[in-house]
Amino acid sequence: MDLSVWIAFFAASWAISISPGAGAVAAMSAGLTHGFRRGYVMTLGLVLGIWTQVLVVGLGLGALIATSALAFAVVKWAGVAYLMWLGLRQWRAPATALVGEDAQAAAAAVPWHQLVLRGWMVNAVNPKGTVFLLAVVPQFLDLARPLPGQYLVIAATLAFTDLVVMGCYTALASRLLRLLRSARQMQALNRVFGALFMFVAMLLATFKRAG
Repeated sequence: MDLSVWIAFFAASWAISISPGAGAVAAMSAGLTHGFRRGYVMTLGLVLGIWTQVLVVGLGLGALIATSALAFAVVKWAGVAYLMWLGLRQWRAPATALVGEDAQAAAAAVPWHQLVLRGWMVNAVNPKGTVFLLAVVPQFLDLARPLPGQYLVIAATLAFTDLVVMGCYTALASRLLRLLRSARQMQALNRVFGALFMFVAMLLATFKRAG
């Protein structure tokens, strides 16, 4: 991949990462619930989900998902169901303030690998992301050159921008921890983020296969 092409893709990657979506909601929810350090672990899962999408597109499975009504529907509704589950889970989360040792211990009790898995699921089971990558990535590929190396550059670039952007989302939400002095405030924020997850799920439910 030529430097000029990579610079163009690098700029596009920032737009891809910054645009609000399920990943941003997941990162902010993790920052709100677990603070920055533990919440940022979910970003690793989000990046693994992006790499999964790039691999799917690179292997040609993305084209199958984009063109097969059945494959598209299976992945789409799995993603919708998972996001709705996350939303309901967040909505019904215990209304306890996140200040104090008990609340911090409860947040720390969630294993890091579980946070990674949640983040991975958010981005991996998302046909909208697959279709988007299918539309964007080919514009930056040089078919006269070996493709594996180019896909590695693309995956690394997307990982870098997502690590930075989702880190900012996580940090922004974690700052709210200082304001959560009552169970009522926590309940309100839980329901806000639960509603955001369900809203993103409904948006994904309306997403249709091109053609």
